[in-house]
Amino acid sequence: MSNSFNTLQFSNNRSGLKPGWFIGVGAVLVLLGLLAAFDAVAPTLASMVLLGVLLIIGGIAQVVQSFAHRGLPLPNQWLSGLIGGLYILGGLLLIEEPATGSVFITAILAGCLIFAGISRAFWAAGHRATGGWSLLAVSGVLTLLIGILLYMTLPWSGLWLIGTLIAIELLMAGVSAILFGMSLRNQA
Repeated sequence: MSNSFNTLQFSNNRSGLKPGWFIGVGAVLVLLGLLAAFDAVAPTLASMVLLGVLLIIGGIAQVVQSFAHRGLPLPNQWLSGLIGGLYILGGLLLIEEPATGSVFITAILAGCLIFAGISRAFWAAGHRATGGWSLLAVSGVLTLLIGILLYMTLPWSGLWLIGTLIAIELLMAGVSAILFGMSLRNQA
């Protein structure tokens, strides 16, 4: 019996990889990340508008798909079309009120973090005989506190949180691309 992971091979031929491109793209991503970090509200609102557009496109596809299948029972077609209509409505609302949408999404995230923190802390407390349970409990308490802080600072946290997460992602992607490009350059 062979292990498929042992047969996986990666090419050592890096002649097709251009270090300058990685460094250049990384620099652009770092610049965009810094811009997003200086004004986290703008990327938050822009992401809500983009999410609204995607919901509208998905809703239209759902409506078209629901009536494209003539063999389905009529209630199923209408239910599927109704779901598509709700997607469209949600998308239009996000485009019309991106700030309210970001606050709503942040509130859902805060609730998820609160639930996850409580669950993790209780799970850790139930496994005190296992090594490392205390670190898991601390992780649960920290997750709970972050969720509570996000909820307590609504609606303001809803305006900056998503943009801040986008900024962090852009910065991390940019720095990692620059470091990868520099590593390729050093190996050449």
